Order: sequence, then structure tokens, then C-alpha cells
Amino acid sequence: MPVSYQRLLILLLGIALLAVAQAQTAGSQPSTSLEAVTASQPLPDGIELQAGSATLRITALRDDIVRVRISPAALPEDASWAVLPGPRTKSIAVQPIDDAASVGFRTAALEVRVDRNPLRLVIRDLAGNIISADAVGRPVRFALGGFTISKQMPADEHYFGLGDKTGSFDRRNQAYTLWNTDVGPQESTDPLYKAIPFFLAINSTRSYGLFLDNTWRTWFGFGKQARDAISFGSDGGPLDYYILYGPTPKQVVEAYAYLTGTPPLPPLWAFGFQQSRYSYTPESQVLEIAKHLRADAIPSDALYLDIDYQYKNRPFTVDPKSFPDFPTLVADLRKQHFHLVTITDLHIAQAPAQGYAPYDTGQAGDHFVKNPDGTDFVGIVWPGPAVFPDFTRAQTREWWGSLYRQFVNDGVAGFWNDMNEPSVFDGPGMTMPLDTVHHIEESGFATRTATHAEIHNIVGLENARATFEGLLKLRPDERPFVLTRATYAGGQRYGFTWTGDNSATWNHLRLATQMVLNLGVSGISMVGADIGGFGSSPAPALLTRWVELAAFSPLCRDHAAKGTQPHEVWANGKEQEAIRRRYIETRYRLLPYIYSLADESSRTGLPMMRPVFLDFPEIFAPNSGGFDHLDTEFLLGPSLLIAPPPFAETLDGYAVSFPKNHEWYDFWTGLKASPSPQAPPIAAIVVAQGLGAEISGPVSIHPPLETMPVYVRDGSIIPIQPLIQNTDETPRGPLELHVYPGPQCSGSIYLDDGHTFAYQKGEYLRQSFTCASDANAVEIKFSARQGSYAPWWKFIEVVVYDWPSAHAQARFSSSTYPLKTTYDPKQHALHMMLADVSAEAELKIVGRSNH
Repeated sequence: MPVSYQRLLILLLGIALLAVAQAQTAGSQPSTSLEAVTASQPLPDGIELQAGSATLRITALRDDIVRVRISPAALPEDASWAVLPGPRTKSIAVQPIDDAASVGFRTAALEVRVDRNPLRLVIRDLAGNIISADAVGRPVRFALGGFTISKQMPADEHYFGLGDKTGSFDRRNQAYTLWNTDVGPQESTDPLYKAIPFFLAINSTRSYGLFLDNTWRTWFGFGKQARDAISFGSDGGPLDYYILYGPTPKQVVEAYAYLTGTPPLPPLWAFGFQQSRYSYTPESQVLEIAKHLRADAIPSDALYLDIDYQYKNRPFTVDPKSFPDFPTLVADLRKQHFHLVTITDLHIAQAPAQGYAPYDTGQAGDHFVKNPDGTDFVGIVWPGPAVFPDFTRAQTREWWGSLYRQFVNDGVAGFWNDMNEPSVFDGPGMTMPLDTVHHIEESGFATRTATHAEIHNIVGLENARATFEGLLKLRPDERPFVLTRATYAGGQRYGFTWTGDNSATWNHLRLATQMVLNLGVSGISMVGADIGGFGSSPAPALLTRWVELAAFSPLCRDHAAKGTQPHEVWANGKEQEAIRRRYIETRYRLLPYIYSLADESSRTGLPMMRPVFLDFPEIFAPNSGGFDHLDTEFLLGPSLLIAPPPFAETLDGYAVSFPKNHEWYDFWTGLKASPSPQAPPIAAIVVAQGLGAEISGPVSIHPPLETMPVYVRDGSIIPIQPLIQNTDETPRGPLELHVYPGPQCSGSIYLDDGHTFAYQKGEYLRQSFTCASDANAVEIKFSARQGSYAPWWKFIEVVVYDWPSAHAQARFSSSTYPLKTTYDPKQHALHMMLADVSAEAELKIVGRSNH
């Protein structure tokens, strides 16, 4: 929920004063520049150098990951809140380099050299292409407790990441501050709620990533300070960064996940439709919303309670007047197959001797952040004067997790950590003073105190961690659902996030896509934006377009602020409701595909919703022709291309961009929608409900409100299920496999019980499919299933698109009889029903060329 707009001026003034205050917190320090190498020593995994009093240590964690640590004196403590202990301490043997001009080492993928004078780090691939290099004439500089470092910026390099920043999708020619901040509205505002100091660079067909592991206030400039340089720095803390080499962007994202972790596999219901508002109260209104969703057959799985369910806005309480029988409410909602998610802000009301257990037990355990004089820091938030848990203490996180016991016993399914930047209404810059004191008592760290200037950016991370780990202890057989607003690098390890307090504007609809995409390449896969815009009331068409778009995002949550018009699916009449329902129904039919993407993300770190360049980096290659609408078109997994109108509030048409060397099918009609691979790289079709005419060349389109253009890449096999109203419901009917013939044709499905950890013991189902086709035949191969989980389906309906006529002969290797086929001439689709098969099997269909 937003701070009041009247406080916005205070916020901006506070941010303006932040740099001065942090410099004072860091203390004075002589200025140091790294000019020349004065000594060097090879290491088994890299090299250590001296530049006067400064120390540099460059090591290889893997052949494709290089870590750089630089200090004006001896290297500081080697500890990290973001990088996992295993990868951070990993190393490989390297081949030393030592000549008159430079010193360094080689791995199986990279050559790392440090020019002796002037000192300059240059990293190349083994073909001699520069991957990353220090900017010429701009040495690393330490001053006032902080540092500045610059890298050369090639003219054709593009930059993505840094989390959910507003502004342009490509970070080139932009500058950003990373300092978690509660701010609304977000329009062209920086900083925002998350600090993820990682970016992905793409230069022609080569990619690399750079992660600065520093929790202080940091900044990044891509051609702002100098037109040919990337510059970044911090007000304090260590200069500790990683270069992650691809060469593909997918490999970079996977390498970043190797360092900072992959997301846990969420419960299946988390991918259902979620309805929220600030606030549904009293409990009769909650039940009315649930009743309306079910009566109107709007598939849905979760309802949210914002702060008004609490007694005096105090976290971990329930208002006995508005919610007189909370356990019964939770039970009633579960009977209707709803999962309840409650907000639990991190501030604890300062309420001594009032029977408020979170405060009393927190005080007894000394769990609150301190002022410099040792007293508890007190700030004003929703409950009035409040204290704040010191999440850098392991015992404080354990205490925090225990506070969920009653809610867990009542059956609350998930928890929402808001206001955890941390937001403090009367604090400088709307947060804590920078000299407030945290105690670090954490495995892998030296026990010590730290100022808020160092800890601020990880408060949200450690808050979500405390919630996640607490739920694991309280409910060890159930996967936690945790939604957090603020976080730091590695926050993906603890569940979901969202883009914060957006607004009901067409521009925020556009921003939603690029913010989620940049979070995805920053490691945060489980993410979404508030449907309709939180801070104001959307026009009917805007809300409808937003539902259409969100149906293809990882988190699909409708949320709104107090005082706004209704945002629910049925708002604005039956016609709008019917369109919105259709897209939510489409999401539920696609759940086998979506859940399989979640499984992939939990294993690899690849985002579910991804920018086009992640699968098609060749769009940045020389003479590729480029790609229009890179900031609005996106992929859901490798197969679905969503192409919304970039400026849907206008009457302007647009041309859908398709990556070249592939053909694309209209998801709604099943017909081919893009020209052949020999066509120009940018092509378009006329899109209208029920139409799918093939054409070539760019054509301006303007899809009607009821149509969100969605396309399927050739060579895709997509699993689809019968419609259900919630994820507790078992689908009735066959699993559908939609086959779109093309090169490297493949697909897969993942299934488990949807909520426990039994899948970690082999109780899952994973099966892959491939297909090959020529002018006359399509051959589909089923791999042997992995895992012991039994599927809900008994039959599989295979649907093959781009089949020209009803003429077909189909044989399945597990059957001695030819299969019966039916033909849909409108979709050019051949249908056939198979008995389910778990072993290797082959389906061959011939007659494609016979018209």
C-alpha cells in the first residue's frame, strides 16, 4: 500500500540528502586510485595483485565465472547475503599468464588479463573477443568510504536487469540508484522497492552478466557519466563483483542463478487467479467476494486480506469486531476451494503491557533494531509508533517465523510481507536513520554490529527469508507461499514478489511488462504486477487489457487501493466480465504448461515470463533487422509469444514482430500466422477474433478489445488441460497435446501433488515429447516417464496443426490398430485420442501431402 502522496515531498527531500548522510556514516577515508600493478602473485584459482596499498584478488569459480575483489587496503571479510556458500567458495585450477605488459590467467572459456601500467582488467573469450574491460583512463577509485569503477561500453551493447526499474527497457543511456524505497506513484521514479545490482549485457551474439555484491546504496550508469563507459559504485562496503560469461543470455541467467539460487517450486494454487483489495472487510465482504467468484464461474484460487483485518493495524492480530470468527472464515473459504493470504508487515506496534504478544516476546528476546544509544528504534507506520525486527540475527528470524503459528493453525495458506523496504513514515527518506544499529549474528559472518546504511537493502530479503523458513518449520510438509515487496539479489529463494504500487494508467500497463521481464533476467522468476493498477481506478478497457496480459504472467493478482472503483472481474458489466473470464479460463487450461515452466525455473533459474532476446539473442546480431516492441512483446516459456498493442489507448495500429527463422501459429485459430523463414525478420498478420489469414510483409493491425494477440512457435508441443474452476479440482477428460510442427520440435509436462515436498522424493511426473515432420508425415515420440506420480488423465488427445485435409492414417506403437482421426477444417487441425502411455512410444501420422 502506498505512502500518502502528501509525504512524497518528504521522501524526495530525504533521498536527496541520503548521499551526504551515508558519506558521514561511512566516515572519512583518503582518496585512492588504482594506477599500476606494483606486485603480483599467482593463485591456484587466479591471481592476487597489489597496486600500492590496494589489493586485488581475481579468481575463477568456474570456467565462465570470474570473481573480482578490490580493496584500498587488505581485503575485508568474505561473506555474502546473496551468493550461496557453495558457489562462493568454489574454484577451478587456472593456467597462469605473466608477461612484460600484463599478468593474469586462462580458463577453458576465458582469458583474464590485468595490464600492468596503467592497471586495467580485460576479460576476453578464447577467440580474443573482449567480454568486459575497464574503461581506459578511468581507474578504480576509493573515496569517502565508497568506490567508483568504470567499464568500457561498446557502441552496440545492450543492458538489461537491475530488477523492476521504470524508464526504458534497455538500460543503455540511463542511470539508476539501488536503495529500497517505498514510493508511489512509480511514474518515472527511481529508486523503487528492490535492490538487485546485477545486469545482463548483450553485444552482437555474445552475452555476459555483472553482479556487484554490495548491500549499501549503489548506483549504475550506462553511458550517463561518460558516453562510452558503464560506471557503478557504492557509498560504502566492499568492491566485490562477478563477471558471468554466456555466450548466450540464457547461460548468463543460469550462471547468476547458480550464484544466488533458484526459486523454490511454489504450490500449484499460486499460479491460479488471485483476488485482493485494500481492504476486504468485514468478513461478510470476504465471503461475498468468494461467492461472486464462484457464482460467476470465474476460475480462482486465492483471496487476500490487507491490513484492515488486523486489530489497530497491528501485525499478527485479527480485529474481533470485523472478523469475529476468523478460524471459521478460513475454513469456510477452504470449503469453497480458496486459499487465504494475509498481510503481515514487518513493523511491530510499540504496545507494552497491552497483551500484544509480538511486542512482548520481541522485547523479551531483544529482537528489535536499536538507536546508537542502545534503545529500541521507534518509527511511525500503520499502527502508529512501531519497532522493527533485526533480521540480520538468526535468532530474530526464528522468533519472527514463530509468530505465524496461530495463523498456520487457523489454516491461512500464504503470507504477504509488505512495507519492508523498510518504510517509516516519519523517518529520513521515509525509512530508518542511517545510524540505527543492526546486529549481525549469522553463520558465515563475523558477529558484529552494522549501521542501517549497510543493512537497509537486505531488510526485505531477510524478512521474506524469516517468513519462508518459519513456515517450513511450522508446516514442514507444505510448500510456503510468501509474497514480498522489497528484496535484494537472491530474493528469488524465498518465493514471489510484485512490482509494487503501480497506477491505473496505460503507461503502467506498458511498464508492467518491462518491469517483470527485467526482474526475470535479474533472477526473480515468480513475479507479477497488480492487475488494473493499485493506486487509482482503471477505465473498463484498461482493466480488461490488464487481465488479458496478466493471464500470461507468473503471478496473476488483481489488487486495488482504498477509495478506488471496484477492480473485480465483474466490474463494468457482463460484456467486460465475459472477456476477462475467457482469459482467466485460458490461463487455467494452460496450467500444465505454466506449472512445467515453474518446474524448469526451480531447477535452472530461467524466468517463466521472458524477453524475446533470451530465446532469440540473434535479434541483436549485425544486419538482423532488429526487433520492434522488444519492451512490450514477451515470451511465456519458449513457445508462446504475447504481442499486446504497445499503445492500446490510441487508435494507432502496429506490426507484430516475429523472430526470424521460425514460423508462428495464431494461438486462438491454430492457423499459421507468420511468413516462412525466408521472409524479412519483422512481419505481421491481420489479427481478429476468428480470423487467421496468412499474408507476408509488415501490416498495421489494431486487434479488438477481446483479442490479445498470442502466437505459438513452430516446433512446439504444448500440454493443455480441460477447464477447472480451481486447482483443487481434478480435470475431467483427456490431457491435450497441441503439436505445432517445425524444427527442433519438442515439449514436456511436469506434474506432482501441487503442494507437498513429496516430489523431492521422486513422487512427480516428468515426460518429454519430440516430433519430426516432412511434407507427408508427422512423427511424435513420447519419452519414458520419470518419477512415480500418477497422472489425472487416462487418455491423451493429440492435436496436430498445419494438417491440410482430413486424409490421414495414424498408428500408435502401443496399439495394434490404426487410430481414428477427426479433422477440424477451420483450424487445419487433426485430432486423435490415445490411451495414456508411460513408456517410450511413437505416434506416426501420414497423408499430410494428400489433399
